[in-house]
Amino acid sequence: MVGVRPIIAQETRRLAWADVREKSPHPLARDASPGAAERAAGGGSGTVPPEGKARLLVVGIGADGWTGLAERSRAAVLGADIVLGAPRQLASLPEGVRAQPWPSPLLPALDDVLAAHAGRRICVLASGDPLLSGLGTTLRDRGYDLEVLPALSSVTLARARLRWSFEETEVVTVVGRAISRVARVLAPNRKVLVLGAHAADLRELLRAGGYGESALTSLENLGAPDEHIADGWTHDPGPLTVFALVCAGPGLPLTGLPDDAFEHDGQLTKRDVRASALAHLAPAPGELLWDVGAGSGSVGIEWSRAHPLNRAVAIERDPARAERITRNAATLGVPELRVVTGPAPDVLAELPEPDAIFIGGGLTASGLLDACLATGARVVAHGVTLEAEQILANAYASRGGELTRIAVDHARPLGGFTGWTPSRTVTSWSSR
Repeated sequence: MVGVRPIIAQETRRLAWADVREKSPHPLARDASPGAAERAAGGGSGTVPPEGKARLLVVGIGADGWTGLAERSRAAVLGADIVLGAPRQLASLPEGVRAQPWPSPLLPALDDVLAAHAGRRICVLASGDPLLSGLGTTLRDRGYDLEVLPALSSVTLARARLRWSFEETEVVTVVGRAISRVARVLAPNRKVLVLGAHAADLRELLRAGGYGESALTSLENLGAPDEHIADGWTHDPGPLTVFALVCAGPGLPLTGLPDDAFEHDGQLTKRDVRASALAHLAPAPGELLWDVGAGSGSVGIEWSRAHPLNRAVAIERDPARAERITRNAATLGVPELRVVTGPAPDVLAELPEPDAIFIGGGLTASGLLDACLATGARVVAHGVTLEAEQILANAYASRGGELTRIAVDHARPLGGFTGWTPSRTVTSWSSR
């Protein structure tokens, strides 16, 4: 019970602003998300704020506004020197609260707005659960020191209205992101909540993917007096709407995608060989893959589909193929996959440090394998030529690992009979 006591104490104590400024975050609250180390060191996509700023108190607020806030959240708002939030959130606060609406667009101005109030007691209002694809996550990713007081999220309220359990529900947010992210989770009979989508865009995506017959429920202004729930596509929902889908369509596996799921010009790691590569790459949640000589992007795409936190960079020297990878990634639900056009190893130096590397093409390029091994990542490399095989054999002799040959034959019609048609044999080396 020694490790539990600090958490209980933190949850039950009453808010004191001086305490908020001085208290160090609980060890379990340290940011272990992907890219956290880079953000802490000043790298990554986020902006690290100046030193010496007061901690931010982030208060979750629902569509019911002030009336729905817990006592501790109200105390945080009333005790702040300045409260920042959306106009609709600030409108529900009592008179006397010093409030400032966020500018629009918010993200480019976020750091400057907060810097202008440095040294003051800052309370930030965020919708529902601030760490559920919300502003709290954005602030954390930019390196801010937070205390978070959540409210019920729209996801929790939607599941309650629908009586969907947490375990059976997929949640996808497209707030500030591509609607194609939804494609990753589509599967027959799957229950999906989509946040931040426009109804027309969602319907078009479902139709394009063969899911046009999916059942839809729109849940507007959840928790507010004007909450509204409607079934079907005839309703024109407002901006604060959660869309609930019960999917009806053909379905694709997360991994083991058929070859015809990809647009390609023949440069494709085929399904059986791809399955072997991914088994050796062993993706874990939140890891980053370099897919070198990506061709159609099939390995990087399946890596990304394996878990929503997985990230991949596809490196392809041919511009037409690079554009094709981007299209494949969007179609298959992982539009965040980054595509770098240029020769390897030349372009590798500017990339974030990987956890794993797949070399599917270009293995004979001078210094490529050595550059990949120098990262310390686990490496899987494929070759189909004698020259590439020699490089892999040398790597096996000097470094160990696992060297295999993959030969796949497919049954095909042969006259009035059936015969075996061999595919090109692939030599594979994995560094561990």
